[in-house]
Amino acid sequence: MPSNLTPGGNPAEVLPLRNIQLLSTIRYFVVEELRTARRFLKACDKSIDIDSLHFEVLNEHTAPEQVTRMLAPALEGNNIGVISEAGCPAVADPGADLVAAAQAADVQVVPLVGPSSIIMSLMASGFNGQSFAFLGYLPIDARARAAAFRQLTRDIAVRHQTQIFIETPYRNNRLIAELATSLPPNLKLCVACDITGPDEHIITRPLAWWRSQRYDYAKRPAIFLLYS
Repeated sequence: MPSNLTPGGNPAEVLPLRNIQLLSTIRYFVVEELRTARRFLKACDKSIDIDSLHFEVLNEHTAPEQVTRMLAPALEGNNIGVISEAGCPAVADPGADLVAAAQAADVQVVPLVGPSSIIMSLMASGFNGQSFAFLGYLPIDARARAAAFRQLTRDIAVRHQTQIFIETPYRNNRLIAELATSLPPNLKLCVACDITGPDEHIITRPLAWWRSQRYDYAKRPAIFLLYS
């Protein structure tokens, strides 16, 4: 079950040759978004006959019983490729449900070398890479969000742990403003945006700096990291 074929950026620039070559041998794919996946496969190898492939869509709306059914080709001896809409499949991604089902059914899962925006952002942030936590999406509810802010601030101070999280892209600017006004100004925020893409932008500055700046990360995929 190859599971690190991602549609972000130029495939030839971010994926090993082995991954791209493997694509031509796979006929069954589970994808988060069909149109993007088809475009990605064609960008990897123009000779791939897209119409001969079989696709299943797995996203946050997919029912558990549908996920189990998607394993049918693997149970018949076929490889299944998992393609995420962005990022690393099965990491903060619906593909994790298929991998869990595969493990439960004793189907071999093969993770392929490829980019992970979480790790790449940590590499470029200048923050502690010995101890870090990925929190996924922070709560939307105001009270729960404030509690999450307090907790991550404590984890930085007490555990010296880098805090990593994501946000729905259209709320990126709001999140930065909230962090800059709610948390200690000496904490540092790294915004890692469009990783591996042509507009990649990664910058680390104190929250006091972010408070006085103009920025626009709306509708751009980003990873956020906090540390002291």
